Amino acid sequence: MTTDHRGYFGELTAALRAAQVPAEQIDTTVADLAAHLAETGTAPEEEFGPAADFAAQLGGAAPAVTGPADEAETWTWTADVYNDRRLLAVHGDQGWEVERLDALGRFVCRRARDTALRWEYRREIVNGKQRDKVLGRLTPEGWELCGEWFFYAYFKRPKAASAGPAAALDALPARPARSWYIGVKGWIASVGWLAVVAVILTAYYSRNLDFAVAFPVLLAGTFGMTYWVRRTVTKSCGDTT
Repeated sequence: MTTDHRGYFGELTAALRAAQVPAEQIDTTVADLAAHLAETGTAPEEEFGPAADFAAQLGGAAPAVTGPADEAETWTWTADVYNDRRLLAVHGDQGWEVERLDALGRFVCRRARDTALRWEYRREIVNGKQRDKVLGRLTPEGWELCGEWFFYAYFKRPKAASAGPAAALDALPARPARSWYIGVKGWIASVGWLAVVAVILTAYYSRNLDFAVAFPVLLAGTFGMTYWVRRTVTKSCGDTT
């Protein structure tokens, strides 16, 4: 019988990190378990069961991570809908966890210094009843809703769920210097929408356009810009509705 249990303990370690068990506690637990197996000569699967199930038991019994606020970094950033998924992948690999989207649509992130994990993200289009359908499809796969903006919903999960031990983050890259990522297409969409509003308001206040005309045109322009943004993003990113 093999005595090399690195694969099992690697999976166990990654799962415990995903459950936010303190690193020191993980090391002590793994050392104790390895010593126990050395004495009994049994395989870890026979003694403890599947690594993921065993980690759930250990993680559930673990105390909550507490400590001074400076043990975790926080960072807030924003991007247009043409770049958000690419940047979420980049920053997720650096250990940044999106906690929520604020009222301005910015990603509010946190990164624990001692127990940082790699995170993966996905974006879905949600409309009305479709929201429950999307949640029902993704929740069983470990995806957690972390924010919504207009008709987009963002989901996160620890990368260990798909990459296993390879998702462990041993060193933390420096916090990005930028917090504003708006590309050319994003600026075109923003400026175009503002231009429509400006033209309508200027015409109205100069008394060249009646409110009964201005309001429907403004409303139509707003919906038109929203539709254009959604269509171009969906086409370029391959989202489904």
